[in-house]
Amino acid sequence: MTPARTVAGLNLGKETAIVSLAYLGAFFATFEVLMPLQNILVPAFDNRASLLFLPHGVRVLAAWLLGPRSVVALLPGVVLGFVYAAGWGAFEPSRLSAMAVAVTVPATCFFLLRLLGQDLRPAPDRRPCWPCIMGIGLVISMISSVLTNYAFGSAPRDYIAYLIGDMLGLFFLMLILMLIFRGLRHSSASGN
Repeated sequence: MTPARTVAGLNLGKETAIVSLAYLGAFFATFEVLMPLQNILVPAFDNRASLLFLPHGVRVLAAWLLGPRSVVALLPGVVLGFVYAAGWGAFEPSRLSAMAVAVTVPATCFFLLRLLGQDLRPAPDRRPCWPCIMGIGLVISMISSVLTNYAFGSAPRDYIAYLIGDMLGLFFLMLILMLIFRGLRHSSASGN
């Protein structure tokens, strides 16, 4: 193996560990903290969908930052999340389809957007277009919601719940990250 391939493999391994851990952290925050709160605060909402699905934010931001490499980086976290939620049922065809949707749709949407002349990838010479990322996050959510709910045979109201949860999850994850990075910049500037 050439040194360049070794470095690329190590980088992919590091990206995969970071992204999958971020996905799992968002997954557990959603299902162990936010969903119980949702069930208490909105008991009439009889649905398995989270109205604040943070993992969607991880998927969108990973696809934005890593492009096609996000598929590999997300896969372990997505699989472990499904296994945690469904046990061995995670390997049923409908759930395997949902896993494939979760890891491939975000990268595919960013790729298609780039083919259409809108390259949102981070670059040193331009600021991120956050509204654009939210917009493509909406498109990713719509496509993922339709495909996932179709695979599960869900009712139409579930599509809307998934869409709401995805968009709120992306918005709040971006807000949380913005506040964290702002705090880090502020603390490093005051520490100099």
